[in-house]
Amino acid sequence: MFLNLFNFSEPVHSFHFSDLEQMLLASGVGKRLLVACVLGGAIGAEREYHKKSLGLRTNLLICCGCAMFTFLSAVLAGDNNPDKGRVASNIVQGIGFLGAGLIMRNRFRVSGLTNAATVFVVASIGMACGAGLFAPAALATAIVLIALTAIGVLETRFNIKMFSLVYEVRGEDRNAIQGAVLNALDLQGKRLVEPEQDVVAQLQRMCFSVLATSSQHKFLIANLRASPVVGKLMTYHDAEDE
Repeated sequence: MFLNLFNFSEPVHSFHFSDLEQMLLASGVGKRLLVACVLGGAIGAEREYHKKSLGLRTNLLICCGCAMFTFLSAVLAGDNNPDKGRVASNIVQGIGFLGAGLIMRNRFRVSGLTNAATVFVVASIGMACGAGLFAPAALATAIVLIALTAIGVLETRFNIKMFSLVYEVRGEDRNAIQGAVLNALDLQGKRLVEPEQDVVAQLQRMCFSVLATSSQHKFLIANLRASPVVGKLMTYHDAEDE
């Protein structure tokens, strides 16, 4: 009996499906996986359009994988087992670990929260598709798209949302550029945090990041461009700002 515990030639659990049963399972799961890919891809396309790290393929694969695990959970449990959601219940834990890896914290701010929340919701949409609940999955997808697009536009328009911009100031006099940047930030009550300075093609370049609202960024850009010591000003969206 003790040796039988280590007999790998005989699996402890085995699942045997006839060709007909496999065809029926394949026809049942095909529609669910397809809908999961479409809905997950719709959210991923929105993220890809806004140049976020959590793009089309990632959201599509997460949604499809969660749908497959949810479908297999009931199949592997069998007809005589009342616990149909044992496999599916572990999806939440796995997605939690994945979402935690997307959240980054530095000395001044936390980023990646929206990406982590998006992964969590996309997983739930995939689980709904795997269970055949297409209407709730479609409704959740519509809510997510509205939250990611329309609400973000309203936050920016009404000057509520704070976002980070990377400023690149170019000029000839390094000390004068530093003074102009400090004066402009003082007017906004902002602090100069970890600036980077170098020389490119005999031009002094100073790069720094500022977290502010849309109106504050516009005011800061106008003040810097009005300074006579600033030859050129460039702004870029922070890739980690999410």
